[in-house]
Amino acid sequence: MGCRVRTVKSELLRLVVVEGEIVPDQRGRLQGRGAYVHPALGCLELAERRRAFPRSFRVAGPLDVACLRASLAGLDVE
Repeated sequence: MGCRVRTVKSELLRLVVVEGEIVPDQRGRLQGRGAYVHPALGCLELAERRRAFPRSFRVAGPLDVACLRASLAGLDVE
């Protein structure tokens, strides 16, 4: 979604919307429409710039990515 580089699903992080906030779904079991990004801040930033999240999740308006950004900051190894 963000960098548009294709890779295997196991290397991507699944995201879902919970009460207007994008949260990481580490186990892949949360309900709802999912979107996938690389677990890197650069990929997240590209997706935000392209306004890809509302399209991917099929919702109107902006979505909160604060929780996701904090989670990726802890995981990021760049």
